[in-house]
Amino acid sequence: MTSETFAKLEGIEMDDQGIDTFLREQGIGILSLTNGREAYGVPVSFGYDGKDSCYFVFLRAGEQSKKEQFAEKTERASLTVSDVTSKHVWTSVIASGSLRVIGDNEWSKLETAIEDNAWYPSLFSEAEPMRDFQGWELQIDEVTGQQSEG
Repeated sequence: MTSETFAKLEGIEMDDQGIDTFLREQGIGILSLTNGREAYGVPVSFGYDGKDSCYFVFLRAGEQSKKEQFAEKTERASLTVSDVTSKHVWTSVIASGSLRVIGDNEWSKLETAIEDNAWYPSLFSEAEPMRDFQGWELQIDEVTGQQSEG
């Protein structure tokens, strides 16, 4: 592989505005968690507040889900969001930071962020804060993005 070919595959660094726009337009990513021994990547729908947080909702099927168990033990999580049209047209952003459960008094922030770009916003029109839903916030302290030149 020539260095020119590799450069096309590697992509170019995105600026803050490009990353912000991309996160606003997307709504699905992979949330990476750990329990200290093993990694756990979870497909999630997310909402981005346009500032420094992404929001998720974990549906609670039982007393505690695997996602919830891992999230509680994860000191630093990452959310990978990508859009791949072809091997020459793609964008990828990784946002990292701490996770925390949001309180009932913060539910409106979560709803607002999720309704803007999450994959399943209609779910929340019928659901006020309930036991079967748990809201989480990824407080972003580092974000990077790459995109193809094509």
